[in-house]
Amino acid sequence: MSKLTGKVAVVTGGSKGIGAAIAKALAAQGASVVVNYASSKAGAESVVEAITAAGGKAIAVGGDVAKAADAQGIIDTAVETYGRLDILVNNSGVYEFSPIEEITEEHFHKHFNVNVLGLLLTTQAAVKHLGEGGSIVNVSSVVSRITPPGSAVYTATKGAVDGITGVLAKELGARKIRVNSVNPGMVATEGAHSAGIIGSDLEAWALGTTPLGRIGQPDDIADVVVFLASNDSRWLTGESLIASGGSR
Repeated sequence: MSKLTGKVAVVTGGSKGIGAAIAKALAAQGASVVVNYASSKAGAESVVEAITAAGGKAIAVGGDVAKAADAQGIIDTAVETYGRLDILVNNSGVYEFSPIEEITEEHFHKHFNVNVLGLLLTTQAAVKHLGEGGSIVNVSSVVSRITPPGSAVYTATKGAVDGITGVLAKELGARKIRVNSVNPGMVATEGAHSAGIIGSDLEAWALGTTPLGRIGQPDDIADVVVFLASNDSRWLTGESLIASGGSR
């Protein structure tokens, strides 16, 4: 039997990149998956098609996690469709690097609304349905450790995610709900390509500081999330697993 047979998972920001890989990996292990998207309906539907073509179960659900009603709607749809909720992966996120001279209120609120408030609102909606054995996995970043120049706001949001992970692990531990984070290093996603990161000096720097000598792939992160979502990690909560090829 697969590790997640009979489980129901919600993956926010699941239409591409790391989120898409996570959704497919959870489904491959037997979970029924709700693939959330904010803007790319076509991307989410493509992920769902890939999952169902492989024999899995998945649906695409739109919603902006930074809006309480949308966050609640994503969770409600999961429960209405599959009858339960076992796993929440808070993957939705945005990132833009700016030096201190160029940080604006809009830049700040955009990042904190999605990366931090969105995580809190979706988790708040989910904990009403998660029971004993439930798992929350927050997708953070190694930037909270390496604090690269030009990333003050983005790094601040991921530092917040790490802190929230620890707090909620203690809050929800008595209910036997585990809360952990995975902290990726640089990963070759569509976003990294479109932002010009792949092939840039930043990628060269990342390669030079990564002992395993390569950039991460979405599947590298997805497999860690499967571990954290499954009973294999039953004795882990409040942990931040750095998945960066050794860069930190």
